[in-house]
Amino acid sequence: MSALTVRQVRRRYLTLYGLRWLPTGLMIPVMILLMQERGLSLPQIGLAFTAQGLLVLALELPTGGLADALGRRPLLIAAGTLNLVSLSLFAVADSFWLFFLVYAVQGVYRALDSGPLESWYVDATLAADPQAEYENGLGYAGTVIGGAIGAGALLSGGLVALGPIGPASALTVPVLVAIVAQAAALVALLVLLVEERPATGIAALRTSVAQAPRMIGQAVGLLRRSRVLLALVAVELFWGFGMVTFESLLPVRLAEVVGDPERAAALLGPANSAAWIVSAAGAALTPLLLRWPGAAPGAALLRILQGATVVGMGLFAGPVGVLVAYLACYAVHGASNPLHSGLLHRQVDGPYRTSVLSLNSMMAQPAAALGSVVLTALAAATSVATAMVVGAVVLAVAAPLYLPAWRAGRRVTAEPADPPAVPVPAEQR
Repeated sequence: MSALTVRQVRRRYLTLYGLRWLPTGLMIPVMILLMQERGLSLPQIGLAFTAQGLLVLALELPTGGLADALGRRPLLIAAGTLNLVSLSLFAVADSFWLFFLVYAVQGVYRALDSGPLESWYVDATLAADPQAEYENGLGYAGTVIGGAIGAGALLSGGLVALGPIGPASALTVPVLVAIVAQAAALVALLVLLVEERPATGIAALRTSVAQAPRMIGQAVGLLRRSRVLLALVAVELFWGFGMVTFESLLPVRLAEVVGDPERAAALLGPANSAAWIVSAAGAALTPLLLRWPGAAPGAALLRILQGATVVGMGLFAGPVGVLVAYLACYAVHGASNPLHSGLLHRQVDGPYRTSVLSLNSMMAQPAAALGSVVLTALAAATSVATAMVVGAVVLAVAAPLYLPAWRAGRRVTAEPADPPAVPVPAEQR
């Protein structure tokens, strides 16, 4: 990794990050509506999503430990391959159980994909320059993800507006394009991500598998020793539950106020594109937010603001009000993610960075699965608006969990000579 400069590492990271999220942008406007078109009810869609959350819960830590022990590149290649498989299955799925299988494969993919690329970027940056600041790169990544998902969503909406192509329905066409985009992302990963590993082959794989539990143990040990890290990871429980409102329920809410699912899907393309553009703009504010009000208080304030925007999505009348609140939600979303990631990285050092990121993600995915079941069932029993307001409250109540990080930051500022709150075990240095 040290053969690359800081600038080269950042350029490769941002390129791979953008390509990784482009297929997601293509899928977001049509995913829920296509499942409904093929006969699934909202509660069935929520249950299908649980397959992803449960598998992430089971595999998140083992795959994170394996990434730290074996290397990030092999797991990212496996993840990209599985995403290609899941998208191909999604294109032809026509029953609850096939969609359940799709999200089971997605669960394995997300467990493998959670953390290795970001960990590679941080470690490669520090290998090139131990004094380098990587937070700005994380902020740029937020801008890139906004552009990639926005471009994908805009393309998706345009494809839906063009109508069906041959036997593929209008809502299916973006899925086929997402398959092509994922194949291109996998090729780019093979070419651009280089990683120095001490050994390769079957023997190295056996050794890495044997070391993975130790990496997991070290990461879990950090939670026991650091109230700051524990609180940051707990934020993901609330965020995972509440994100169902703007990822899954928004298309249904828009179709409800528009009165036509295909027209809603066509609107969602440019709306998603605009949302991720404002998300990118929000992420670009990272340097300013780090200066004032600071990472931890800024992150807390943004969680409350995000809850308020989701309330607007649920209660505003008409498509214009819903979409304006949606754009505001994603602006806040883009600004908050780099702050949270930076706070998380500052609490860990050593060779088990991916394991800690996996702990963080592990909280979000099962919470999202629970949110999918609870909020879709609530929407079916009452209204989509009610379910969105409940999700908004859950998003906002996570704000106090940033207090330990804020207090720790103030202590470090007051006493710069103090050692890190979570030292790296000697045997891991």
